[in-house]
Amino acid sequence: MPRLSGLAMDLGPLRESRDFRLLYAGFLGAMTGTLMTSVAVAVQVYDLTGSSLHIGLVSLARALPVVVGVLVGGVLADRFDRRTLMIATRLPLVLVAAALAANALAPQPRLWVIYAATAATGLLAGLGGPAMLAAVPALAGTERLAAAGALLSGSTQLAALGGPAIGGALIAGPGLAACYAVDAAGFLVFTAALFFVGPLPVPSAPAAGGKGVRQAFGSLAEGLRFVRGHRAILGLLLIDAAAMVFTMPQALYPALADERFGGGPAAVGLLYAAPAFGALVGAATSGWTARAGGHALVGAVLLWGAALTGVGLSAWLPLALVLLALAGFGDLISETLRSALLQHGTPDGLRGRVSSLWMAQATVSPALGNAAVGLLAELTGPAAAVTVGGLVCVAATLAVAAAFPSLRGARLGTAADGAAAPEPDSGAEPDSGAAAARSARGDADVTP
Repeated sequence: MPRLSGLAMDLGPLRESRDFRLLYAGFLGAMTGTLMTSVAVAVQVYDLTGSSLHIGLVSLARALPVVVGVLVGGVLADRFDRRTLMIATRLPLVLVAAALAANALAPQPRLWVIYAATAATGLLAGLGGPAMLAAVPALAGTERLAAAGALLSGSTQLAALGGPAIGGALIAGPGLAACYAVDAAGFLVFTAALFFVGPLPVPSAPAAGGKGVRQAFGSLAEGLRFVRGHRAILGLLLIDAAAMVFTMPQALYPALADERFGGGPAAVGLLYAAPAFGALVGAATSGWTARAGGHALVGAVLLWGAALTGVGLSAWLPLALVLLALAGFGDLISETLRSALLQHGTPDGLRGRVSSLWMAQATVSPALGNAAVGLLAELTGPAAAVTVGGLVCVAATLAVAAAFPSLRGARLGTAADGAAAPEPDSGAEPDSGAAAARSARGDADVTP
């Protein structure tokens, strides 16, 4: 029984912090609508074009605005009240979702509207994303980073489990516009919840003013220098990229359902939902992650890549769903550990900028991955593209793990602010992971 209790999800952040409960509830509502919309967009684009490549390009169209948004948003998150930034960037998303609904109801829906709405969503989500990540330590406490990360990641996967399945049913019933309308309602819920969260100012923020703003944007280079000088943090960014580039099968789900498994929108919804089920299992048994670190992270990413390789080789839908669930389990664990290790190893005054760099690569990598597998699918077929992507992920993960020993040795500790001092990594650049490993052994990504 003690061992089982050690595996159970740590609900401490929800019990102890009213503001974290509000953030969690709002985030869950927004994610449900967002992930329903992801299915709706994929189905609508495939219906309009008949091309998996276009689905990947829509994802890529979101990436560049997100990169701009998170880089600017990271600087803003280290300067202005983080709650205000979240509200200011989430409320306009209601209008974007409404525009998608109106386009879906039009006699001749326009593809360019989907591209434009996707780009606008990316920019707004990027501007507010670093503020949300940087706010988690203040809301949940630095000693609860892994637990908070697992809760937020679990809420994402809970929404991903229900959202795509409900989205597929709505598409087959009321239609695409219903999915977009629910997305708009979700963003209203999130914004309403944020109004009841207490202010989240940055204690070390510089004084306001035009000159201060210019200096603040110039300070992005400070975040880059921090990442470059801390090899465990740099390794976290690289292993995240290894997990995503060439290993994002979502763009292929409509084609796989149609060509490989002989299903329609309902099968597409199941393919989207299966990884979320595995991730929920991972979240429910994530208590051990507070005592884990780099080795567990590497293992989780390897599980993700190996499971997706199996999906590409499978011709039976139930087996593919089981493998996707295993991939989702690995992704949840790796996301929880990546986020917690990143926040733990970064001082509060730099969390916005470092989070923005992480979010930039975490957005570009999946977008490139979706576009790459879409292009590869045009040449080899969707199943072969998924198989090749999984094999590339495994190889790239092993290479990053071998090149960054401090990443493998990184551990979560209980330092008050997570500002670990740099140490050498086998004669290379200074690293914060080794300092974290000395402390007591013991995270949130898709931002709507």
